[in-house]
Amino acid sequence: MLLPVFKDLIKPQWSSVLEELKRSGGLPASDLARETGVSYMATKTHCEELTELGYVIRTRLPRTEVGRPEIFYSLSSKAQELFPQAGAEFTTGMLDDVKRMFGESAPEKLLFQYFQKKKEAWNKDLTKIESSEERAVKLAKLRSKDGYASTYESTAGGAGKIIECHNPLQIIFDQYPRAATLEQRMIEELLGTRVKRMELEGGRESPPRIAFELS
Repeated sequence: MLLPVFKDLIKPQWSSVLEELKRSGGLPASDLARETGVSYMATKTHCEELTELGYVIRTRLPRTEVGRPEIFYSLSSKAQELFPQAGAEFTTGMLDDVKRMFGESAPEKLLFQYFQKKKEAWNKDLTKIESSEERAVKLAKLRSKDGYASTYESTAGGAGKIIECHNPLQIIFDQYPRAATLEQRMIEELLGTRVKRMELEGGRESPPRIAFELS
C-alpha cells in the first residue's frame, strides 16, 4: 500500500504499522500489536519513533477498567505523503484550465470519460464473473493495484461491501464532488447492482475511508 520508494527506505516494522493504521483509521496500541503480530512493547517503540518523525499521532483513551489509560495511535496528515497519489496538483490544474477554456461542464465530461475508460479496462476481468459478490471481490483486487487499498467484506445475512482505505483521487473529489457520483455509477455498472457509497472515519487527520455497500 505504501509507495515503493518508502518501502525501500524505512524499517519493515514501520511499514506494517503505517499500513495497518491506514487500514483501520487508528488503533489502541494493544490492538495494533495483535494485528501486526508484534509484541506490545515493540509496537509501542515503533509508534513512538514514527510519532517523533511526525507520521503518527499519539493520544490516550480513558480505560473503562482500573488501570492506566490506553494509548491510541493514528496517522497524521503528513503520513498521507507516503501513500500513492494521482498527480493531484497537475490534474486539478488541468481541470481548472479546461473549465476556463470550455465552460463549467467541461471538467465533468472529462471525468466521465476517465471513469468510462476505467470501466472498460476492468470489465475485461469481470465480464465472465456472474455473481455480484464475486465481481466485488475481483474489483477490490483490481482497484488495490491502482492504489485504493481495497478489500471486500462479506456480511452475515446481508449485502457485502468494498472498503477502500485510500483514494488517489481524493483531492480531485474535494474540488469536483460530482466525480464521486460518477465513480459510484461506474462501480454499479461493473458489479451489475446498486451500491450505497458511505464515508467511514479515517482517523484524526486522515481523509475518510470509503465503503461501497452492495444492494
